[in-house]
Amino acid sequence: MSRHVRSVIRVEGIVQGVGFRPFVYGLATRLGLDGLVGNDESGVFIEVEGSPARVEEFLTVLRGSPPPLAVIERITAGRMPATGEPGFVIARSATGGDRRALVSPDVATCADCLREMDDPADRRYGYGFTNCTNCGPRFTIVRDVPYDRPNTTMAAFAMCADCAREYHDPADRRFHAQPVCCPACGPRLRLLDRTGRETAGDPLPDAVEMLRGGSVLAIKGLGGYHLAAVAACEPAVAALRSRKHREDKPFAIMVSDPAEARRLCHVDEAEERLLTDRARPIVLLRRRPEADVAPSAAPGNRWLGLMLPYTPLHHLLLRGLGSPAVLTSGNVSDEPIAYIDDDAVTRLSGIADAFLTHDRPIHMRTDDSVVRVFRGHDLPIRRSRGYVPHPLPLAWDFPRPVLACGAELKHTFCVAKGRHAFVSHHIGDLENYETLRSFTEGVVHFRRLFQVTPQVVAHDLHPEYLSTKYALAQDGVDLVGVQHHHAHVASCLADNGVAGPVIGVAFDGLGYGPDATLWGGEFLIADLAGFERMGHLATVPMPGGAAAIKQPWRMAAAYLDVVYGGDIPGDLAVVRRNAARWEAVVALARRQVSAPLTSSMGRLFDAVATMIAPRDTINYEGQAAIELEQLADSSETGAYGCHLAWKTPSTASNSMPGKVPGPVSGPVSGSVSGPVSGSVPPGVLGSAPVAMPDVVPSVGPASTPFVVPGAELVRAVADDLRAGADAAVIAARFHNSVARVIADGCALLRDVSGLSTVAMSGGVFQNHLLLERATALLEDRGFQVLLHRRVPPNDGGISLGQAAVAAARDRRR
Repeated sequence: MSRHVRSVIRVEGIVQGVGFRPFVYGLATRLGLDGLVGNDESGVFIEVEGSPARVEEFLTVLRGSPPPLAVIERITAGRMPATGEPGFVIARSATGGDRRALVSPDVATCADCLREMDDPADRRYGYGFTNCTNCGPRFTIVRDVPYDRPNTTMAAFAMCADCAREYHDPADRRFHAQPVCCPACGPRLRLLDRTGRETAGDPLPDAVEMLRGGSVLAIKGLGGYHLAAVAACEPAVAALRSRKHREDKPFAIMVSDPAEARRLCHVDEAEERLLTDRARPIVLLRRRPEADVAPSAAPGNRWLGLMLPYTPLHHLLLRGLGSPAVLTSGNVSDEPIAYIDDDAVTRLSGIADAFLTHDRPIHMRTDDSVVRVFRGHDLPIRRSRGYVPHPLPLAWDFPRPVLACGAELKHTFCVAKGRHAFVSHHIGDLENYETLRSFTEGVVHFRRLFQVTPQVVAHDLHPEYLSTKYALAQDGVDLVGVQHHHAHVASCLADNGVAGPVIGVAFDGLGYGPDATLWGGEFLIADLAGFERMGHLATVPMPGGAAAIKQPWRMAAAYLDVVYGGDIPGDLAVVRRNAARWEAVVALARRQVSAPLTSSMGRLFDAVATMIAPRDTINYEGQAAIELEQLADSSETGAYGCHLAWKTPSTASNSMPGKVPGPVSGPVSGSVSGPVSGSVPPGVLGSAPVAMPDVVPSVGPASTPFVVPGAELVRAVADDLRAGADAAVIAARFHNSVARVIADGCALLRDVSGLSTVAMSGGVFQNHLLLERATALLEDRGFQVLLHRRVPPNDGGISLGQAAVAAARDRRR
């Protein structure tokens, strides 16, 4: 006995709800070790006692071969006197300490569970809720930590004797699998008519027959309701589109396996890896021309969003159907996804012909994630189910706990402490009460799960964002205002573990500028703590304000008026189509009445798109620009000229205060000490005082930014159109021109700063063609290019950037 040692081990990371305790139990008993294992607020605690060699072997296997779903961040081990107590046990979960335990995302059904579900001799044959420690619901059912059954929405389901035996048997795959269930004791399916009354018969086969007959069904999934129809059935998909009031935006399609995905789309090795990943995101793939998909599923789009089944119910449904199914969020356009049963019936009864539902409650609604592959790496478009709440480990500490409130569109929030940033699931656009409530409820849930009491609250500068108003209403915290495009660049830096400074290129629809104009085509010198605006797209008016976003021809009118003044050629199609309102809109732009100035690259894309194609009104965000990308001939290499020039001091109307005059001869090495304060000048968006962002030292001649004359590109497009050039060629030349603008602008900044790393962020960089062309040009010129890998480049990544900026300023102080 005296030769035995007892090791006390703590394991932190995603180690609860992933089969870690049974793994430890099996390993310890196999090695003949005594001791215990249990969960607490920090992760898993272990004590093992035995010979030094066996204890060391235990630690080696623990570090090198953990369970498949475990994500180990840290293992610490110490010694205590041997107790001589025989046996190895699983201890009761401990509570009461500082919570550092991490919660697993929801995980797609594993191969073992699928085999049981397909085995007629197995008691779970055909059961739509089969799961084990290696798969199944996690985040969407957990109410609190530790992750034990009483703290989940499974608490109401008493285990039958067979399930209880599995649950308590350390040798069983379902040992302490919190959602364990079977047909005898677990959730059950129901088929409801559109009024919410349960129908007679077998729910699943009846639902399959309804789909085959052309019906639209609402189906309850892991994080909410989907609306489903047979993907090849045009009447059903068109009906779904019409009832959902989603005129053009593509629907996602669920396919049964990778082989079926390849029949619809081109799928390379990296894309198949992503399709089959346990997160099971929607993956954007190049559509095959012969794909048997209803025209209304993704009208006019070269890409399809495909996903594989990720619950047993999905597998059973797809097998019964024998063909792909449209599976889109269960909501009316602009509303959050429905996830509470009674509310779903109320909200979706005008869309769905029936409801395939069940009685396991969803605690936290969560949309499907959307990802594409760029150069063999993941490029998230929407980070949600399957990824959240997986923490994003950062390279720097958060000195104080932070809540970052995000932006307005594609909203996420972020809570952070230690070195962990917990970016929320996709909330949606904060434009109605239901979405705002989803945001506030989500913040409460994340704060409770990860025991974060924010001392710092970061927010956007836009005074009218609901997320900003929420932040400003918080008491007893330090508020940090973060400029929108600095947050974009900081998000990319944090995503890549880089502190900066870098050349930041932030292109998007719009964001609030400290000068009360709407930024969106920005070249910054930035680190995490601050930034300097070194270049931007020349400002133009947005006639009608928000109306110019919904009606992109208004941006064409503003740009063409800059190009031609009062002599705009009448042979341009966009002018002819909108002749009745053209002069009135141009007058708004000239007088700058209800026409805020913007440097937005997204609005320039809109202007060019509506000039080339007959898209004068959009039905979803970015539609005109997306269609412009779809139109472009990818084989075209030509580009238009665009002269970048430094502003003179007299024209530097967008200069920020606090700049250091004169160029510097070396790279930027830090940020100025202390924030620059000020207030927003009166303008079309209000005049609420907000803190100006910190700045890094100026590197531009005479402290003035350079400008990108977008009007030159519009003039070139107009000349090509009037000369009869092919629309696909013009679209490609415009993309190539913007890519060259990026490369030229970064080269200009490298000359004066010495910086050779570029971080690209913002919704415009969801454009695959532009991203490819710009990245290639930058790399050809010797730049290191940072792109997003873990959070989206769009506003879904803003909250991570805000949190990173707040922490950097905290560390600097």
